[in-house]
Amino acid sequence: MAKCHRNNVDPLNLHRIPSASSSSSTSLNSFSRSTFRRLILDAISCGASSRHQRQLQQDQEDKTTIGSKSGDDDLATKSEKLCDLLNLTKMEKKKEETLEILKRVVKDLEAEEKKAVAASEVRLLAKDDTEARVSLAMLGAIPPLVSMIDDDSLNKDARIASLYALLNLGIGNDANKEAIVRGGAVHKMLKLIEPSSKPPNNQAISEAIVANFLGLSALDSNKPIIGSSGAIIFLAKTLKSFSSSQAREDALRALYNLSIHHQNVTFIVETDLVPFLLSTLGDMEVSERILSVLANVVSVSEGRKAVGEAAEAFPILVDVLNWNDSEKCQEKAVYILMLMAHKGYGDRRAMIEAGIESSLLELTLVGSPLVQRRASRILESLRAVDKGKQVSAPIYGITCSSSTSSLGRERNCEVRMSDERRAVKELVQQSLQSNMKRIVKRAHFPQDFVTTSQHFTKSLTF
Repeated sequence: MAKCHRNNVDPLNLHRIPSASSSSSTSLNSFSRSTFRRLILDAISCGASSRHQRQLQQDQEDKTTIGSKSGDDDLATKSEKLCDLLNLTKMEKKKEETLEILKRVVKDLEAEEKKAVAASEVRLLAKDDTEARVSLAMLGAIPPLVSMIDDDSLNKDARIASLYALLNLGIGNDANKEAIVRGGAVHKMLKLIEPSSKPPNNQAISEAIVANFLGLSALDSNKPIIGSSGAIIFLAKTLKSFSSSQAREDALRALYNLSIHHQNVTFIVETDLVPFLLSTLGDMEVSERILSVLANVVSVSEGRKAVGEAAEAFPILVDVLNWNDSEKCQEKAVYILMLMAHKGYGDRRAMIEAGIESSLLELTLVGSPLVQRRASRILESLRAVDKGKQVSAPIYGITCSSSTSSLGRERNCEVRMSDERRAVKELVQQSLQSNMKRIVKRAHFPQDFVTTSQHFTKSLTF
């Protein structure tokens, strides 16, 4: 087979056949056929070989490209792993450095000349770092900080730093809160606010102590300890007379936490705090929290008695239903009134005198589902008062005394129905007038408007 020297095959060129005599025509024809076949086979072989070579060359180039890409991918993967390893190494190194800092700070808390600065460092380290709070507590930072609270050798700033360091250590960490109380911090803080304390108590120290009571009282196991320690007296005093709005807010929230534990309600009642809370309900910013505290208070018999004996308690609570559009405030106020109505017959009469029925009827129509259910339950409790009067309103049924004749019974029923309708109209009129007076009083309208409004409410019932 002829050897191919190039890929492109020239057009087939048959060799010239020399002239032949007639005697050799047979051999010529035989030569021409064999030569032709050979040339055709050579051409086909050269073409196939050329295509095969081109395919091999292309495959080789593809393998080279794929190998190059695979090598790049492997290199990128190795580079990423190396970066991850370096980052992990840096993180481990940073953790080791942080741990060394924490160890040094805790060690400084034991040194007399360094503890004040160390307390400030703990305050900053534990402020936003959850892991630092755990590590500092495990390293033993809590006991020396607790001992600093009533250390007479320290000045005011050092004690404040220790209080806020403890506060930050307890953020979101129940174990630390328990360890702080178990270490005696509550009694030391109360000792610090005594009049005979040195240095004398001031506003900054009181604010730090209130903030600590708020944080520590969030843990259920701490509630009875703090409540029985006398802290409630301090918190009530702070709520009544403290100048800082933040301290008053923290004190109210701490009292709510403590009131969840029923045994603490007795301590709250003894501070004469209930009348103050009721008188402060007009402040929209704190009304919901006050109602939350009162809701816990009335869950105990001593608390219900204190609310029932407070001056204007029921008019104030009914007034909340009328003017407060907050769904949560309405739910809590109705809950308080529901418990009071369910437990005390005398309280139901006081509620009716305060004009609660019209407010409850309105809430059964426009209140939230929870408010509607509670308002309906109060109305059910108030029926006993009407039955005790021997008067049955039309919505509760009609009772007619028996007579010797059917005609007499009918006339007697008509008289009683007329009296009951008149009583209901008077009750509705009194409720409307009472509500209108409260609206006029809150809006500070002139006196002549009050007279006009009374005529208007009277016309609504006739």
